[in-house]
Amino acid sequence: MPPYGSSSHSAPASRLQRAWLHRGVLAWLLWPLSLVYAALFALRSWFYRLGWLKTERVQVPVIVVGNVIAGGAGKTPVVMAVVRHLQGRGLRVGVISRGYGRSTDDCREVLDESDPQDVGDEPALIRRATGAPVFVARRRVEAAQALLVRHPATQIIVSDDGLQHLALARDIELCVFDDRGVGNGWRLPAGPLREPWPRRCDLVLHSGERPAFDRGYTATRALAQEAITSDGNRVALSALAGKPAIALAAIARPEAFFDMLRARGLTLTETFGLPDHYDFADWQAPADAGHPLLCTEKDAVKLWRKAPGALAVPLHFTPAPEFFAALDAKLSSLDGYQAA
Repeated sequence: MPPYGSSSHSAPASRLQRAWLHRGVLAWLLWPLSLVYAALFALRSWFYRLGWLKTERVQVPVIVVGNVIAGGAGKTPVVMAVVRHLQGRGLRVGVISRGYGRSTDDCREVLDESDPQDVGDEPALIRRATGAPVFVARRRVEAAQALLVRHPATQIIVSDDGLQHLALARDIELCVFDDRGVGNGWRLPAGPLREPWPRRCDLVLHSGERPAFDRGYTATRALAQEAITSDGNRVALSALAGKPAIALAAIARPEAFFDMLRARGLTLTETFGLPDHYDFADWQAPADAGHPLLCTEKDAVKLWRKAPGALAVPLHFTPAPEFFAALDAKLSSLDGYQAA
């Protein structure tokens, strides 16, 4: 494993993601494989429609927040925004997730003291940021059932990812896109699409700054005014402006985080873009440890165990009011749904 600061282990993924934006040579070379992927996906979907593969329903409404493209589109901030909105309406909300990148494979609850390596960095962040009960399992229906047993007063469940996880019945599907839109429009591995687009879904939300197409709702994104320390204290970003700092991000698009820090007046002497869900197992502190080390909230839940002095900079993600109005209208139309 290359040391901290090396980008060699993420280069192949970056090249592939760049290829997904255009129908260039690499995309054309992979196009025959995309036909095989599309055929297997269609066959699996057909099995579910015929009932040969079982879709299970739980006793409360389920909102699935997912995407049709690979490589991350900003689902986790959307999940947290939806959970907070529902909590603000007085609803008792639970969250389920596969827990991508975790070292375990069982069904378990994400607790405040849970090791992110055991539950996944995104579920740990959702639990920390919202206080909602969170369960992880490979089969999301198992996570939902366990959550309802442990927290029987739960009124609604939000699934972090899972549009293609057809084993769990859902009442509302929310599809998230970033500025890439559908990329080159081809299926994996020649393009970023996991399934065809357009497809039926209830709501479309664009998490980026420049929506790639007109359908759906938009949101604003901005860094918080303050960074958070591992012990819960806050440091104003304005106090760091103009001073040397180091930034790292293990997210789908690290440069977006770095650009937002620079826009706030921070002078980044070094930046380290690491693979999404990087576990920091072989992480090494940068040579100039005297400079503040800034990271995303998602990275902080793991990084703080090795670098308690790191500063986490939250991202404030705010969907347009029209989006929440549409979500509330969808919920109100569900049979048996009881608003708070």
